[in-house]
Formats: sequence, C-alpha cells, structure tokens
Amino acid sequence: MIDMETSNQKPLLGGEWIIKESTLASTFIPEEFNEEQQMVKDMCDQFIDTEILPIVDRIDKLEAGLMPSLMEKAGEQGLLSTSCPEEYGGLGKDFITSTIVNEALGGGYSFSVAIAAHTGIGTLPILYFGTDEQKQKYIPKLASGEWKGAYGLTEPNSGSDALSAKTTAVLSTDGQHYILNGQKCWITNGGFADVYTVFAKIDGEKFTGFIVERGTEGFTQGPEEHKMGIKGSSTVQLYFQDCKVPVGNVLGEIGKGHVIAFNVLNIGRLKLCAATLGGAKRATTVSVQYAKTREQFKLPIAKFGAIKHKMAEMAIKMWVCEAGLYRAAKWIDDKEHALLQEGKTFAQALLGAAEEYAIECAILKVFGSEVLDFVVDEGVQIHGGNGFSDEYQISKGYRDSRINRIYEGTNEINRLLTVDMVLKRAMKGKLDLMTPAMAVQKELMSIPDFGDTDDAAFAKEIKYIKNFKKAILMVAGAAVQKLMMQLEKEQEVLMNIADMAIEVFHTESALLRVMKLTQKNGEAATSIETDIMRTYLYDAADRINKAGKDALNSFADGDELRMMHIGLKRFTKVDPYNTKEARRRIADKLVADDGYKF
Repeated sequence: MIDMETSNQKPLLGGEWIIKESTLASTFIPEEFNEEQQMVKDMCDQFIDTEILPIVDRIDKLEAGLMPSLMEKAGEQGLLSTSCPEEYGGLGKDFITSTIVNEALGGGYSFSVAIAAHTGIGTLPILYFGTDEQKQKYIPKLASGEWKGAYGLTEPNSGSDALSAKTTAVLSTDGQHYILNGQKCWITNGGFADVYTVFAKIDGEKFTGFIVERGTEGFTQGPEEHKMGIKGSSTVQLYFQDCKVPVGNVLGEIGKGHVIAFNVLNIGRLKLCAATLGGAKRATTVSVQYAKTREQFKLPIAKFGAIKHKMAEMAIKMWVCEAGLYRAAKWIDDKEHALLQEGKTFAQALLGAAEEYAIECAILKVFGSEVLDFVVDEGVQIHGGNGFSDEYQISKGYRDSRINRIYEGTNEINRLLTVDMVLKRAMKGKLDLMTPAMAVQKELMSIPDFGDTDDAAFAKEIKYIKNFKKAILMVAGAAVQKLMMQLEKEQEVLMNIADMAIEVFHTESALLRVMKLTQKNGEAATSIETDIMRTYLYDAADRINKAGKDALNSFADGDELRMMHIGLKRFTKVDPYNTKEARRRIADKLVADDGYKF
C-alpha cells in the first residue's frame, strides 16, 4: 500500500516508481506551494495579463524591437533570473519556484517561447558548463535581460540525429581562434540574440560547444521564417563562413558537446511540460468563459452534456499533468540539494539531478505537449466557427501548440528514450527490474487472489496501480526475453511500452495528489479532485490494456500469447465507474469558477 505516513522519506530514484511504491511524504503537490512561491506565480500571471496579452497581435507581427523590450521588462522583474545563482546576478531560487515561473509564463503565446528559450537553452549551457570567466562575463547580462540568448544545434540535415552535424571548427594557424563553417536552422530568438551556444565538430569529428557573440566576423543570419504558429517568436537560420571564434569561447570540454546538448535537454523537457500546462490552463479558462456566454437553442452551451464532457476532460488531463509535473520537480529539487550537501558544485548538482530523473523529464514532455494539443483542439471545437477566426484567442493557441510535440526532441524520440533509459538503468544495476518481472511471471501461472476487499480509503485505486505496474513489467519483460537485441529495432513495441509507463506514472501521481489533499482537507472538500482522479484512472486502464495488447500481439503467439492476454486483462481490470456524472460535476465546477481554478 502507498504509505500514508508523513515522516521524512527518501524520494524514489529515476524510474524506480515502476517497481516500488511511492510515499505521500516524498510526494509534493501544487497545493503545497509556500507563500513566496504563490507570490511569484501571481507576479508572472500579472505580467502576462498586463504586458503580453493586450499586445499579442503586435508580437505576432514581429514588430521590430518589441520582443527584446518585453524580455528586458521581464528581466527587470526578476523573471529571467529565477534559477541563476545570486553570485551571477540571479535570484537563486529552488527548482520548484523556477518550474512555477515556467508554467505561469506559459500562457503568453510567442512570448512564452522566447523567454523559455532564453532562460533555458540560451542561458543554461553557459551557466552549467562555462568557465568562471565565461559565467562572470555572460550570466549577469543574460539574467537581467540586457543580453538575449539562443542555441544553435539543429541543422538542415541533422535534427533528431544532432550528432551528425556538419558544421566544422578548425584551429587557426596562430592558435587564437577556431574557424567555424556551416549552417544552423530553426534558431529561436536567433534574429535578436546577443549570445549563441553553437555546436560544431573540431577537425570534423570532435563535437564541441562554442559561445558565439552577435557581430563576430563571419557570423550572419538569414531572414525570419514564416511559421504555422508561434509567429511572434523570432526563428532564423545562422550562417558561419570562416567565423572567427576565440579559443577562450570553447564551452565545456572539446569533444564533449553532446554532454551539454543532452543534459540541457533533460531540464528543457520538464520546463516545456510546465509551459504547456500554463498555456492549457489559460486556453481552458477562455473556452469555459465562451461556453457560458454562447447561447444556442436558448441555452448557454455550457449546459449541454457534450460540451460539459469536453470541458471536464480538458480539466482532467491538466490536473493530472500538474500532479506529475510537480511530483517530479520536487524529486529533482531534493536530489539537487542532496548533491550540494555531498560537495558538488551548483552546476554539477542540478545536472546530476536532471540526469537522475531524465526518464520522468521525457515522460512529462510527451504528456504535457499532448495535453496542450488536446485542450486547444477541444477549445476550438467549443468555440465552433468562431474558433477558426483570428479574432478569438483560441485559434492562436491551436496554431502555437503544435510545435511542442516536435522540439526538445520529438514525442516519438522521447517515447523511445523513456524505455531505452529504463532498460539501460536495469543493465547497469541501478534499477532491479528482473526480480519484480519474475514475480509477475510467477503470478501469471498462479490462481488469482480473490481475498477480502480492503475497506481503507483508496484501497481499490492503490491496488489498480499496483496491477498497472505489473502489466508494464509483464509486457516489457516478455519483449526483452523474446526480442532481445532486436528490441531496439522494434520501435512500435517500445512506444507501446512507453505509453503504458506514461499512463501509470500520471495515474499514480493523480492518486497521490488526491490522497494527500484528502489527508489535508477531508473527503468532502476533495470530492471533485477525487472525481478527476477516478475518471482518469478508469480511462487509463483501457489505454494501458490497448497498448499492452498491441505490443504482445506483435511478438508473441499461441498459448504464450493467450496466457499473457489473460494476465493483461487481470492487471488492467477496474470496477465500473459513472464517468458521465463525474465529468458533469467537474464541468459544473469549471463553470461556477469561471474557468480553471484548481
């Protein structure tokens, strides 16, 4: 059973939730934000409401100088420096607070993209991998917004396969510069940034990071790209033609550029989830408010069951996403503090923490981006024909959301990474998958336990999630045994297993959140949140079952397949639940609150 004790408990290691039970004590929920964190959130919300939303049309037209000036305003309020140490002009706040900032600023359309790129991939590579001299030179100006940051990794022929980049760097004859030649594309903030982290291969093979400043000889940029969405976000190509970069601007170790790129992406994935959640909350509120005022057949459409279903499902997915996001953010925060106590540097601590929970970061990126896509799509549908008009915000949200499933690693790549990282952890002895997987195999051969039902609060739900985890272990274990070294080529199977893991992580996160809220506020005060959790769990059981069946059907047959189908049915069985009425109650709360106010 999930531990209800509130004493200090060690948080789970990355991926460990698949085989171990979580404790309430080690689970953080958004309802536990402290006063300062809530103030930071309110300040960010106010900034979006007053500085960004009134001028989104001007932003989308890429009005010259507008985006840089807005970023400077954000810098003046400390919104760019949350996670930067005080010694470099930052605020030195914890990881939870920086996640809150990412979420709250996520509802600012193109501005959200610009600021996320600046504070993430534009700043963090230098902060984490720069020399003291480099950090002293660049971080204070990036933290204040005086300088803007960008990141040059992708090339026309190397996207997901970033290490196949063709940009080269050759040491000059006098040994003072590296001469860069090549091209980068899809560079966010590229049109106005002052500082760029650029990756190139020294001598054509040593993948290395460089800090390149605007105005460097041989460094030019192309025109603004015309995009489907995030039109106000500057996106250009970068060109390097005998570009002279001082040797002192090498970032990190020569030949270790991949360490920078991949570690920064771990953090970026969680931050992206936060930003998509912020965007989804605003899109839901806009849609609820529209449904309350739009009348058809002499009634507001918010009173119709079909619309209630849509609004409720939007809220359910966001609430569950939020539970998973802050659960993982706290794990990263705790790990960072533990590493600092061990004597690690600031950079080593956060990078180590992000690496520990890289599995969860990949899961969150996938889930958050797909939740936002769902929310804005349903939002357009609620708006009907008006949702297709530029006059309504929801159309902008719809167009802007689509990119989130592509950058920071496509969702397909992140699904594959999720399973790959779990298996690699198991092979390195960091995660004991074999013992519980063998136990599940043994259970499959035994008679099901129909013992007395536990009447404790949420006992059923706890059991369901235990069984969901067994389903993952059964399918993944069988896939490893059957396919062995061929498994990495069976991407469809890997994505099936990833989908099972994504569902289980978020279902468990939702349950833990409800249990903690119930413990704090009582059953009656948590009834709507319980509706959310139970509705999501009920539907998740079917999705886990479907993903599991699809995987098993692709590599098993005969009696083995029949036995595992029976096991999968057993592990994903849940009692009937009236989700229609639950969704109606959730929708009624949204209407009463005039939007998403959980």
